[in-house]
Amino acid sequence: MDEKEIIESLSPIEKKVLEVLSQDYKELDEISKESELDKTSILRGVTFLENKALIEKNINKEHNIDLGILGINYLKKDLPERILLNTLSKREFLPIGEIKKACNLNQNESKIALGTLRKKDLIQINEGKLYLDKGSKDISKKMIEELFLEKLPLEKDSLEGDDLQAFKNLQARKEIIEVKEINQIKIRLSENGKKIASQDFSIDLIEQLTPKLLKQNGWKSKRFRRYDVTSPVPRIHGGKKHFVNQSKEYAKSIWLEMGFKEMDGPKVETGFWVFDSLFTAQDHPVREMQDTFFIKGVTGKIPLKGKKKNECVVSQIRKAHEGGLDGSKGWQYEWDEEDAKKVLLRTHTTSLSMRTLQKIKETNEFPAKYFALGKCFRNETVDWSHGFEFNQTEGIVIDENANFRQLLGYLKEFYKKMGYEKIRIRPAYFAYTEPSLEIDVFHPVHKKWLELGGAGMFRPEVTIPIFGKHIPVLAWGQGFDRIITDFYKITDLRELYKNDINKLRETKFWRK
Repeated sequence: MDEKEIIESLSPIEKKVLEVLSQDYKELDEISKESELDKTSILRGVTFLENKALIEKNINKEHNIDLGILGINYLKKDLPERILLNTLSKREFLPIGEIKKACNLNQNESKIALGTLRKKDLIQINEGKLYLDKGSKDISKKMIEELFLEKLPLEKDSLEGDDLQAFKNLQARKEIIEVKEINQIKIRLSENGKKIASQDFSIDLIEQLTPKLLKQNGWKSKRFRRYDVTSPVPRIHGGKKHFVNQSKEYAKSIWLEMGFKEMDGPKVETGFWVFDSLFTAQDHPVREMQDTFFIKGVTGKIPLKGKKKNECVVSQIRKAHEGGLDGSKGWQYEWDEEDAKKVLLRTHTTSLSMRTLQKIKETNEFPAKYFALGKCFRNETVDWSHGFEFNQTEGIVIDENANFRQLLGYLKEFYKKMGYEKIRIRPAYFAYTEPSLEIDVFHPVHKKWLELGGAGMFRPEVTIPIFGKHIPVLAWGQGFDRIITDFYKITDLRELYKNDINKLRETKFWRK
């Protein structure tokens, strides 16, 4: 562009920035003060001026050291080693095992305080007891780490002597200090910029069309500012839901299209609904702490005995477990009502199915189809394929004419709509369904089959306590997070909730 075209393309922000620039470098603060523009507007104007080759930019990276979260706290309350040193100064000795309590420190702080004072030769240890070192001079004198924290913020490149040593010591400890990279930007006019800045660019140009201009034809006698449509501009990312929530909504729409109603219920449940109503024995390993998050010190409520509509539920579930229900051998033990009242984070959404079955019994809604999609919690070791919380999609079909072939049809249709043309269905065992199955998909990266979830038909020991007779119920509980990872080509379940804003912006919508 020639000078005239450049001048006609300058935005109001660019003009203000040019007016305060010179052949000498200026920092953003100085430009902001002289132009009365905020830094964000200046940086936007600088980008456009740089594209027009009107300015020269110099970026100097600085590393500033400042207080971290713990550093702010320690600056107010003293470092752990100072607290321990002060405590020792008031005693003849201090047993190592009493450091936490005497100094009000946590386990990690106690270890750090002990190790730091030993390195500085300020203490001695004898027979499990701490003593002040007899050679210690003035223990009230501040340590180099304490002095360093008081000086912050500092520039990293300026450190020397004790400050440099204190920085190295504190950097090895978490969250006491943090190093921030700061870009110091300086700007000056380029040779071409000097020529443009010397021109009169106070031309009355139209920046945008307004309803008033269009209505009054005011634009006809004026000129529009030139716009460079080829200039690179930042990509704009519109707001959208988290891709996990998008996926859940998509799956819900599939179940609704297939004629299911949605069921919902509490995430904090009693063992009665999560385990006992599903014919899971009270000594089954799944109920142990290794698999389940129990809520300590809380007792829940189960359907009360004595009320006619509920009396059969509790008593019949007891019979099912003990072996006195409709010819079933049960589990051959004495069912404990108190164990059923234990409160826990639900390990599956099948507890919702059991609550829904009881409502259906009361409303006499036959046949019926329900689904759920919600969070479950298990005491798992977190790795690429397991998490301590996960989403599960649950479903039940209650119909006296329901059969196993229909169950396969529902599952195949759901997975087909979710994008799975081929799935592996294999026999399985679950305490509360017979026959039972599991669905797998092959993981192309880890080269192994991944279980998505189980399904089957509820056993009579599950349905009879609810309905008073056996009614066929198709049931399934599928791990939904693994379905999500396959669609988004995520090879590690932990990536689902890292919430990297750049990755979230690039993540596509769930569409099949």
